[in-house]
Amino acid sequence: MASPLYRSIQIALRVVVAGACWLGIWNSWKLARADWLFQQDTEGSVRAAIRLAPDGWMYYMRLAQFDRGQARNLLANSLRLNRFDAQADIELGLQYEAEGEYPMAEKLLLAAFEVDHTYLPRWSLTNYYFRRDNIPAFWEWARSSAEMPAEDVGPLFELCWRISPDPERISAAILNEKPELIRQYLAFLLGKNQLASVAVIAPRLIRAGVPDSDRPLLFSVVNRLIAAKDAVAANGLWHLLINRQWVVADATLPNNPDFVRAPLPVSFDWSLPEYPGMHSWPGSSGLEVEFTGSQPEECTIAEQAITLAPGHYTLAYSYRTTDIPPDTGIRWQIIDVNLDRILADSSDLSSAPLTKSALSFSVPPGASLLRLRLTYRRSIGTPRISGMLDVLSTQIQANPQP
Repeated sequence: MASPLYRSIQIALRVVVAGACWLGIWNSWKLARADWLFQQDTEGSVRAAIRLAPDGWMYYMRLAQFDRGQARNLLANSLRLNRFDAQADIELGLQYEAEGEYPMAEKLLLAAFEVDHTYLPRWSLTNYYFRRDNIPAFWEWARSSAEMPAEDVGPLFELCWRISPDPERISAAILNEKPELIRQYLAFLLGKNQLASVAVIAPRLIRAGVPDSDRPLLFSVVNRLIAAKDAVAANGLWHLLINRQWVVADATLPNNPDFVRAPLPVSFDWSLPEYPGMHSWPGSSGLEVEFTGSQPEECTIAEQAITLAPGHYTLAYSYRTTDIPPDTGIRWQIIDVNLDRILADSSDLSSAPLTKSALSFSVPPGASLLRLRLTYRRSIGTPRISGMLDVLSTQIQANPQP
């Protein structure tokens, strides 16, 4: 039989274990309750969470946003509990800056970067030096921010633009070879309509970027350059895309001359507009176009931007038609984009058997950007056409010099 002392020890141990268990359960409940209160995200619930769990540094951070009058003390408490809380450093630094205590503000913002080298501390320092008009430090931290770009660095470029609305200076100061930065800078420059600078930066994205994700942006660049009538820049970027095998395209003019590929969404490939009553299909048989008789009286069937040096050329093309009578308004045109002027017009396309034909034209100086257009315009005195047009091939060749 156990002695009374032994039984007393057993009872004491059971009491201690039970007390420890109850204490653990109580602490777990307090932490769970504090977390639930914190998630309610009201000033009262956050204060209640602090009373239950006074060591929860993130609770003081959130309460500082509710109680701006005590924000400094609350943020200081958060830092005391977690020295590696860069967000608290930043918030407290901004608090000191708002109260005019600039040396302390700068110290805290730099401390945030010491414990966290991600984008936010760098961006916070960039903003701080912008507000303090410390231009050398601004560019230093803007460059540092660009080394660790966020998902959206548009605000960084906007801040740089406010310091210096000079794309070349911004490029030299902060641009690196990170594709995520280059593509955002291109989008920013497009938004500012800085097309000359866009043409300079875009090749860097081809060197550093990923074709599948960056090709649409570069197509947009090419299209914007063509819309701005910058033939040299647009043509240079387009051929760089071809040479780097970012696109499947032809070195001949026009591109995709037999319509065998689905056109790319870029002006240096075919645009095939759709209208009620007119439908077209590119494919292995060329371009097939159906007219139902309800199409507009004037419409573009196919169009492509091309660049040519001044000189004499011939457009060769083959086609056939079904149920389309002669002289009813389908023809090829060569258009000077700069002057919006037709340089050459073919005869009307109408032939049941396969026909090869040609259109000679001259490109004057200053008219290097052209549009090759297949158009329909109802001829006076004729009804709208109803039938099929098949274009099997197109080719532009320079004529021999006399």
